[in-house]
Amino acid sequence: MKTWKMHNWQRLIAATLTSTTIAFTTIAASAQSLRGGGASFPELLYKRYNQEYEQETGERFKYSTIGSGGGIRLFTNQVLDFGSTTLIPTPIEENQIEGGLLMVPTGGSALAIVYNLKDVTTDVRLSREQLVKIFTGQISNWKQVNSRYPDRKIQVVVRSDSSGSTFVLTKYLRKISDGEIAASREPNWGFDIFATRPQDSGVAGEVRRTDGAIGYVQVGVALQNNLPVARLENQSGRYVRPTLEETQKALSNIKFKEDFTSEEINDPEDGYPLVSLTWLLVNKKYLNPTILENTKDLLRWILTKGQTFNEEVGYTQIPEDIAKQVIETADQELRVIPY
Repeated sequence: MKTWKMHNWQRLIAATLTSTTIAFTTIAASAQSLRGGGASFPELLYKRYNQEYEQETGERFKYSTIGSGGGIRLFTNQVLDFGSTTLIPTPIEENQIEGGLLMVPTGGSALAIVYNLKDVTTDVRLSREQLVKIFTGQISNWKQVNSRYPDRKIQVVVRSDSSGSTFVLTKYLRKISDGEIAASREPNWGFDIFATRPQDSGVAGEVRRTDGAIGYVQVGVALQNNLPVARLENQSGRYVRPTLEETQKALSNIKFKEDFTSEEINDPEDGYPLVSLTWLLVNKKYLNPTILENTKDLLRWILTKGQTFNEEVGYTQIPEDIAKQVIETADQELRVIPY
């Protein structure tokens, strides 16, 4: 699989952002467009999909960045034609989806630890222990991280909404802290947080404004906001940046289940440790045959032609055999009620 060095795909992301004119809109959409919404983690990927899909087919879809929890909720309440999430819905949530659910993996990416530390020109390196202690309040000053860093309070910025990114971070912290931290979409952090902000864009903006701040966002959002990203210690003891190459290493041995969700990625032995897949949530039963066919067409495009754009915006591709299985399942199981 082709890989990109950080500086190459950073330029590609920047080019994509400047060339994309399709804004993420409110939930309201025209009758001709599929309405989607959810995770901020795949925001850059779906912007690119939207641009390329419209250029190739003349069709477009609406996507609102509202967080994974919001995407699951509005999809379950039938406000959206498809949801988007880096979370696996709980059994209770899945049981609320009338007609059945198809989980569609679309790509993988890294969660970057971003910071704002003026006068520090080299990459911040965080050990596994330091990462846990920062997000539990046990390390509260940058000088505790490195004696050469300034004597400055660490201002922790986290998500305020029900967030798949937060779940990815806390799930990893739980693993490397032997359960000291609970994995949660909306955790009780247990100490005084400096700021809570909605969406990756909100966290990135607060970190950018605040000297001494630290937070977490999808790596493309970090690059978009010109935020430095920390090197994290992985299980093998290497300190790695969230490049596409290191993300691919971490996700290379992932195993998919029959429902196309994956086994947990708690602590990969190689590569960048904070990684996740992302999924679309799709209904299996439809009242409107046009929405059904539009959904099938979009899924087929995303899992074939669309995958060729993933690496250009810093996301890994879904394995071809899995993509084919998802397409076959969609063709077989997506039906108009009362089929």
